Amino acid sequence: MDAITIRGLRKSYAGRAAVDGLDLDISTGEVFALLGPNGAGKTTTVEILEGFRHRDEGEVAVLGTDPHGANLAWRNRIGIVLQSSGGLDLLTPREAIASTARSYSDPRDVDDVIAAVGLEAKADTRVVGLSGGQRRRLDVALGIVGRPELLFLDEPTTGFDPQARRDFWELIRSLAGEGTTILLTTHYLDEAEALADRVGVVAAGRLLALDTPAALGGRGAEQATVAWDEDGSRRTLRTDTPTAEVAALATRFPGEVPGLTVTRPSLEDTYLSLIAPHLADETVEVPA
Repeated sequence: MDAITIRGLRKSYAGRAAVDGLDLDISTGEVFALLGPNGAGKTTTVEILEGFRHRDEGEVAVLGTDPHGANLAWRNRIGIVLQSSGGLDLLTPREAIASTARSYSDPRDVDDVIAAVGLEAKADTRVVGLSGGQRRRLDVALGIVGRPELLFLDEPTTGFDPQARRDFWELIRSLAGEGTTILLTTHYLDEAEALADRVGVVAAGRLLALDTPAALGGRGAEQATVAWDEDGSRRTLRTDTPTAEVAALATRFPGEVPGLTVTRPSLEDTYLSLIAPHLADETVEVPA
């Protein structure tokens, strides 16, 4: 059974489609990244999957259950990291995590969760005194403490410094290694490339492309660009046979080829080319 199945999903606000006939399957145990510009329909889709927002049309199954009206037993199986959380200022991270843990049937050890998100030094500091990045770590802790089968991560590393992001990536890899299905939304393309088994790109409420990060939008078949320095200028060559071109250059230069680089389109390049025609679309305002 797929962890998530979506067929013909539609949701409109004031007559404007936020999600427009979306079809998507996410396999059990998969790390899936949902990418798209602001207003693309990502958050609306995720909120419908979490059971927090009603859909207008379509069929949705999450862990085999329609999330609309799902019971507490279903909620015990999922974890959610929202874009932001509130109401915790007077608690410490340890208190907030311990309180949330009591809502689940088989929670993780509170101290293990604190260590996993790197909050040991701030575990007993009131949340009001935490930095933005530390609050984000707490959000992640609250999402994983229940040992979920399916984890929703909505832009989880916003506010993280580079080392904290790398540490978080290792945490996600360890959760995936334990069989947790993860649905991730992020604006960091390197994050999607590092973590996701597959990525889907949405714009204007529609799915534009779906593939592995390496193959998205035909990326793996694109020509390579060989570049080098010669006669005081930068030379470039687009080619299907970069190895042969590098070998030819090696015969022309003694030692190393000056400034040699071989590149293919990055995931960011491919993503931007996919969404470019939709960037002028008016953003759909989503009611709270």
